[in-house]
Amino acid sequence: MTATAPPAQPGADRAPRVGWIFASLMLVMLLASLDQTIVGTALPTIVGELDGLEHMSWTITAYTLALTVAMPVYGKLGDLVGRKKLFLLAISLFLLGSALCGFAQGMVEFILFRGLQGLGGAGLMIMSQTIIADVVPAKDRAKFMAPMGAVFGVSAVAGPLVGGWLTDSVDWRWVFWINLPLGAVALAVSALTIHLPQRKNTAKIDYAGMITLALALTGLVLVASWGGTEHAWGSATILGLSAATVVLAVAFVLIELRASEPVIPMRLFRNRTFVVTTLLGLVVGAGMMGALAYLPTYLQMAYGVDATESGLLLLPMVAALLVTSIGSGAVVSKTGRYKALPIAGTLVAAAGMFGMSTMDLSTPLWLLCAYVGVLGAGLGLFMQIIVLAVQNAVHPREIGTATSSNNLFRELGVTVGVAVLGTIFTSRLTQRLGDAIPAGAGAGAHGTSSLTPELVRSLPPAVADGVVDAYATSLTPIFGWLVPMFLLGTVIALFLPEVPLASTTPVGEGEAELLGEQAAAGASAPVGAPTTAQVPAQGSAQGSVEGSARADGEVAPGPRS
Repeated sequence: MTATAPPAQPGADRAPRVGWIFASLMLVMLLASLDQTIVGTALPTIVGELDGLEHMSWTITAYTLALTVAMPVYGKLGDLVGRKKLFLLAISLFLLGSALCGFAQGMVEFILFRGLQGLGGAGLMIMSQTIIADVVPAKDRAKFMAPMGAVFGVSAVAGPLVGGWLTDSVDWRWVFWINLPLGAVALAVSALTIHLPQRKNTAKIDYAGMITLALALTGLVLVASWGGTEHAWGSATILGLSAATVVLAVAFVLIELRASEPVIPMRLFRNRTFVVTTLLGLVVGAGMMGALAYLPTYLQMAYGVDATESGLLLLPMVAALLVTSIGSGAVVSKTGRYKALPIAGTLVAAAGMFGMSTMDLSTPLWLLCAYVGVLGAGLGLFMQIIVLAVQNAVHPREIGTATSSNNLFRELGVTVGVAVLGTIFTSRLTQRLGDAIPAGAGAGAHGTSSLTPELVRSLPPAVADGVVDAYATSLTPIFGWLVPMFLLGTVIALFLPEVPLASTTPVGEGEAELLGEQAAAGASAPVGAPTTAQVPAQGSAQGSVEGSARADGEVAPGPRS
């Protein structure tokens, strides 16, 4: 019997609801990304009040580690059992962790609650990107995903500003409690407006793969976080963790090759779009955060501005990033083409980073802001476009898995980039400060390790000038080293296939069961309701995507409803 087109009314009903869904997704993604940066300026107060200076690094590591480990799990489970309930669970976990962090009375429990926050935050970030893929066609999705990508840049600057203001003006506990009313609104809106197909999974969940991956990621994050700080790179602890990480990574690959529903299918690495965008996110993530993590310190030391002013000086980057993110989304939605954006974006970002590498103590602040703005403009051109490219190039059943895997490698790039560049910067700075500050020059009770901007300004002029010069000559060459990383990103982007963007959502509301059964049986979709699997698959057949999950025709086992 010939299938008929679905009624037009449900589609019409969905249109206004997308605005509410998008607003709630933007809010929760902002909360998740903000909590990676907002705690930094509050940390001295937190560890002082909770008497846990020796555990300070764990307050950041706990959140980052939980976030990284949970990302692929959310992505895979979302593909298998549906996203809405997982999304609501993630919001609830995040709010619970936030409330408990605010009530923490000791450092150990605070660290545990930060980990709980991270478990929720991973779901907020991954589900936000994949739910949009469920309700907005790929052709129009860029208009929504580009502003979502800009959230990361906004949080990098807004986080320290908000955290510092709340700590100084209210109480550090409100750094966490501020999430509660905003998160509650997002939870209510999401529960009422998001309507997605339910999925029934009959395949065996890859618990062995999830556990092995979690252990391998834990080892990698700890090596990146502890190496050169808590422990020397050549210490038994770091070498042992590195060896264990390699063994666990190999074991994970072997497990995934045998699993019926692998948490990260190895066939994704035969998809050229996935490989290219993942490498691009890894390289650019490391370069971007490696620069931004230490730029506020440079501003405070070299220019004598306070913490709030150093954050405000990064606003040109946020403004440029927002403009180019929204603009790039509009271009993709209008033209359906996206390959040129990562190429142009990495070149522009490299130019901004090169400008930053030429800075010295005579560089005016307006020029520094211009360099930072160019960097932001470059990043905004493509950061979220690469997620769109990934989602468009895989089977609809693997959108969550591919999105979370892409985010995972970007997060690892950020973690490793900050750690490695931080170690290099610290090593160079320590050597130069030793030469600049003579013994007994009044550098504080703990020598160079206790230097603060206020203390530097109180030093004798000759000594203060030496300290400022040490910071400048230690950091600006590192910006120059990051230029080749962005240019490497340009080369990688040249290999990005341009798959035609689908003009419909994967499944229409109320058509989930019908289309799910037809996809499994290889039948045609109803007239007027093509799926995203069909449109890009045509491009794959023409060679646009080599070895993609859709091109090889693989569909993950297990019926949907």
